[in-house]
Amino acid sequence: MKIEMSLLRNAQGFAFLSYGFRPFFLAGAIYSGLAVAIWIPVYFGEVTLHTAFAPLDWHIHEMLFGFLPAVIAGFLLTAIPNWTGRPPVRGNLLLLMVVVWVLGRVAVACSGEVGWRAAMLVDVSFLLLAGAVAAREVLAARNFRNMRVVALVLLLFACNVAFHVEAHVQGAAGYSVRAGVAAIVLLVSVIAGRIVPAFTRIWLMRRPQGAMPVPFSRFDGIAVLLGALALVAWVIRPEGMPAGGLCLIAGLFHAARLVRWAGYRTWANRILVILHIGYAFVPLGFLLAAISALGFVSVSAAIHAWMVGGAGIMTLAVMSRASLGHTGRPLVASTATQAVYALVIAAAFARIAAALVPAWSSGLIYAAAACWILSFLGFGLSYAPAFLAIRLDERGPPQASMPSRH
Repeated sequence: MKIEMSLLRNAQGFAFLSYGFRPFFLAGAIYSGLAVAIWIPVYFGEVTLHTAFAPLDWHIHEMLFGFLPAVIAGFLLTAIPNWTGRPPVRGNLLLLMVVVWVLGRVAVACSGEVGWRAAMLVDVSFLLLAGAVAAREVLAARNFRNMRVVALVLLLFACNVAFHVEAHVQGAAGYSVRAGVAAIVLLVSVIAGRIVPAFTRIWLMRRPQGAMPVPFSRFDGIAVLLGALALVAWVIRPEGMPAGGLCLIAGLFHAARLVRWAGYRTWANRILVILHIGYAFVPLGFLLAAISALGFVSVSAAIHAWMVGGAGIMTLAVMSRASLGHTGRPLVASTATQAVYALVIAAAFARIAAALVPAWSSGLIYAAAACWILSFLGFGLSYAPAFLAIRLDERGPPQASMPSRH
C-alpha cells in the first residue's frame, strides 16, 4: 500500500495539483465569499478600491470574470478526461493556470495603479489559457462535439476583453456586462443539459418505477437556441417588445425543459435536487427579463436571478458533487453541505427581492451578501480536507461524478 501510494504521489505531484477541481473549486469559492465581503462596504461608500473600474463594475467583473471562470476551469479540467479518455491536466501546467488566475485578480484590484491596459492583459490571459488547454485536450482526442463548450469559454474571454475596453472608453460596461451574463447563462444551459438528466436518470433507475428524465433531444436544442436568440436581443437592447417577447418564449421553453428532467422525483436526494433548483433560476431569469423589458421591474432582478440563483446555486451543486465523487467519498449531502445549499438559495431570493422591492433593498442586499459569504466560505472550509487529501481511487473518476455523454 505504501509503495502504491508513493507511486501515485510521484505521478501526480502534490495532491492539490492532481486534478483541476482541487485548486480552482477551493480558490473560486473562497474568493467569491471574500469579494462579496469587500463589495458590501464599497457599495455603501465605506471603502474605496484602487481599481480603474467604477465600483459597481469591479463587483460585476469579479463575479463574472474572476470567480466563475475559476469554477468553470475546475469543472472542465475534471470533466474533459471523462469526455476524451485522456489523463487530467495536473502538475506544472495546472499550477501555471492557478497562478495566472491569481495574478488576474491582483491586476484588476490594482488596475488604478498599474493602468487598465496592463491589468487587462494579465486578467484576460486566464480565460484564453483555459480555453486553449481545453481545446488542446478535446482536439487531441478528436472529441469535436465538446468544442461547443470550449467555444463558450472563448466567448467569455471575448466578453472580458470588451468589458475592459468599454469600461475605459464609456466609463461603465453596460453592453459587456449583459454579454458576459448571457455567456454564463448559455454555458449553464449547455452543461446542465449534459449533467442534470444524466445524474437524475442514474439515481432514479434504482428507485421505484415512475417518470424518467427525457434524454437530450431536439426540444433541448430548440430551447437552447431560443435562449441564445433571446439573450442576443437582450444584450443589444434589454428594453422593448423584441427582447421581452423572446425572453418570455425562452423562459417557457426552459421551464418545460426542466420539467422534462423529472426533478420532482429527486427531493430525497439533496445533492441531486439542488441541480434542478439551480437550473430553475434560468427560466425565472428569462421571465424576469421579459417583465423588465416592459418596464415593470428593474433589469437587476433578471441579472441576479441568473447570476446569484442560476450560476451561484449551480456552481455549488456541481462543485460539491464533483468534489465528493472524484475523491472517492459517498455522493451524499452532509449537514454542512445542505446548509451551504440553503444559504445560497436564500441569497438568491433575497437579492432578487431587493431588485423587486426597492424600499427594502438595503436590508435585503445585506442579507443576500451575508448568506452568499457564509455559503461559499462554508463550502471552502468544509471541503478543504477533500481538496488537500490524496486518494488511490482517483486513478479513475467514478462514473456518477461526470457523465461522458448525454
